[in-house]
Amino acid sequence: MSGQVSASKAKRLAAKAAREAKSGKTSAKSSAKNTPIASGNNSDEDLGMGNLNIKVDRTATGVYTSQERSRDIKIESYSLNYHGRVLIENASIELNFGRRYGLVGSNGSGKSTFLHSIAERDIEIPDHIDTYLLNQEAEPSDMDAVECVISSAQKEVARLEKQVEDLLGEDADNPLLDDIYERIETMDPATFEVRACTLLSGLGFNTQQMKKPTKDMSGGWRMRVALARALFIKPTLLVLDEPTNHLDLEACVWLEEYLKTYDRILVVVSHSQDFLNGVCTNMMHLNPKRKLIYYGGNYDAFVKTKQENEVNQAKAYAKQQEEIAHIKKFIASAGTYANLVRQAKSKQKIIDKMEAAGLIEKVENEIQFKFNFTNVVKLPPPVLAFQEVCFSYTGDMKKLLYKDIELGVDMDSRVALVGPNGAGKSTLLKLMSGELVPTNGRVQRHTALKLGKYSQHSADQLDMDLSPIEYMSKQFPGKGSDMEFWRKSIGRYGLTGSHQTSPISHLSDGLKSRLVFAELAMAQPHIILLDEPTNHLDMESIDSLADAIKAFTGGVVLVSHDFRLISQVAEQIWSCNNGHVEPFQGSIAEYKESLRKNVKL
Repeated sequence: MSGQVSASKAKRLAAKAAREAKSGKTSAKSSAKNTPIASGNNSDEDLGMGNLNIKVDRTATGVYTSQERSRDIKIESYSLNYHGRVLIENASIELNFGRRYGLVGSNGSGKSTFLHSIAERDIEIPDHIDTYLLNQEAEPSDMDAVECVISSAQKEVARLEKQVEDLLGEDADNPLLDDIYERIETMDPATFEVRACTLLSGLGFNTQQMKKPTKDMSGGWRMRVALARALFIKPTLLVLDEPTNHLDLEACVWLEEYLKTYDRILVVVSHSQDFLNGVCTNMMHLNPKRKLIYYGGNYDAFVKTKQENEVNQAKAYAKQQEEIAHIKKFIASAGTYANLVRQAKSKQKIIDKMEAAGLIEKVENEIQFKFNFTNVVKLPPPVLAFQEVCFSYTGDMKKLLYKDIELGVDMDSRVALVGPNGAGKSTLLKLMSGELVPTNGRVQRHTALKLGKYSQHSADQLDMDLSPIEYMSKQFPGKGSDMEFWRKSIGRYGLTGSHQTSPISHLSDGLKSRLVFAELAMAQPHIILLDEPTNHLDMESIDSLADAIKAFTGGVVLVSHDFRLISQVAEQIWSCNNGHVEPFQGSIAEYKESLRKNVKL
């Protein structure tokens, strides 16, 4: 077999010969070392991160240790600082090709900063590992969604062909070429439009929306375009930071099913336990000691293994501490007797050896913060009622989003709104809150009713120049300016230490969300309207939110793409579709299964 040449190798040799003939050279030698590795290898648009700014607030150090042509990413002694604060210290990064990693850690621990650091190549990663960080929307332009995705695909093909040309100049036998040729062959221009439409449809676009210029889309829809672009390109390293934040339940189920088959490297931060369970083959935990700990399996497996490890560690720690205490007691009682002194010295050597080998560390549980909504006096029904409500954004009764809606929300209501994107779930909340008024019909509210609302854009309304303490005291001047009162008030929501006095602009998205919840609780509403409240919250915060909702004596209406939160708190599920609001007869798990059956990849 040694005399035969594989098809792929023959293709490479032919391409190399053609290239040399064209240039009039007998050999081509261009080293990839001449290319600045840290600059990345996707266009700014396809990287999904715009023009890279000088990262003066973020510094990272580490040693890249993967084999030269490996598609695995291994970095040793990795440390990461942001605004002078150490987020990760002397950790190991190991991302293996073909695996899908979920990154978890408490709010403010540095997960998003870490994703930026890796994808933006703070530590040099070889050019053959292309990265895509989904962290910003597709840019507003005259291109529609399909054209935007196809444009990125065309640029990706050009990039891959350029990479082939560079590698052929070095070595026609480079095994990396096989993978690049395979990727080029799958990027058939004849299939671009069909594939782009399939991805966009899965993410909630209808035919009319696909043809809409991106400049006329909201930020959430442009983020979906960016996500479709990333999935189409299928980079070696795909980095997703809360990809479900702008998706409805249907699109979340579709994305979960799609990513289950991602066969390169995926790193995802998500607050959705369901999503991580469905997608991930491995978990990474950024723990309080600023280390990255790796676990095999999905999120549930991670929780189980972590708990078992901590139980075993606690037992081993207690046993070791007991042994040390026993030895020290003997040493202290040895006195001046020669034979006992010799034994004491021998015992001390045992402790010295244990310390030299490294003592077992005490288990440090992450600090848990409890959300709390102040219990309020019950209002007699009807508290909030819709009477034959019709609504159209244009005011045209022939183009109604809702028609003849009859519903009621009382102090004991625990309602989750579900339905396809565009059905009007957020609109329904705005009709409840009074932000919108019915085109026809009436919304009746109790005269003493105080409504509180959290939306996915609430954090954007914060005064970024103020500190959390300054902001809260300004919002509630009647509560006084006692510093200790405000420290305790926002401290309950996980805003502690320097986070209380730093500008809000320096806070992570998760901590900004916690501040909004602290403000909501301080307002003491009778009914709370929650529009995607889990965006940017970690798992523990979501569980705390669920506990607070269950303990609250007022009513709650919830729109969320987090199946787990809905299962924890909802007592009623209302389906919004085709202009109507109707009870769904079944659990949220049954609703998700009905969506899964309709997924088309």
